[in-house]
Amino acid sequence: MIRDAKLIWIFFIIIAFTGYHNCLAQNPDINILKSINPRYPTSLYWRNTSNSAYYGAGAASFGTLIYGLVSNNETAKRNGIETIINLGASVLVTDLLKVTVNRTRPADRYPNDVFVNSPTHNQSFPSGHTSLAFATAATLSIQYHKWYVTVPAYLWASSVGYSRMYLGKHYPTDVLAGAAVGIGTSYAGHWLNQKLFKKHNPTVTDHE
Repeated sequence: MIRDAKLIWIFFIIIAFTGYHNCLAQNPDINILKSINPRYPTSLYWRNTSNSAYYGAGAASFGTLIYGLVSNNETAKRNGIETIINLGASVLVTDLLKVTVNRTRPADRYPNDVFVNSPTHNQSFPSGHTSLAFATAATLSIQYHKWYVTVPAYLWASSVGYSRMYLGKHYPTDVLAGAAVGIGTSYAGHWLNQKLFKKHNPTVTDHE
């Protein structure tokens, strides 16, 4: 529990840092983005990787819950519900930050420097695809404690984040903040779930 609390604090520190970075370090942000974003970002691989944030999140949450219901597996049901809650919290925090920061998309602010294959005009900070992918990866890591789950999950989430820059949709700090939101909300959601679950099931011990 102490480790979880520290990670939640780190989440808030990263968000504060990246928000501050938005105001004072725009040039490094756009320069890094320009080095990643090609003039014609038409790669089908990176487009599919970007879209996989939704498919991966759906499979990890509703897939696990459905499996638990069909097999009457209490652990799977609990994990599925926890994943849905964590992903929902990630989406909520992301949307609140988007409205609060109200950062213009890089392709709208720098139309001659950043290129997209399809226009996106809503708020840029933080990256919603990235927060969803990292929330999924963090939740799977927390629940299963296996390197062969954790490593592929975080590699996939990182690929989603990179794809958002390749496609010209987000600045690097948008992606960094999205990752922080996803990881932070997942640890916070797991911590809360452990507290509530133990409250209703006093015999359960916390193995985290």
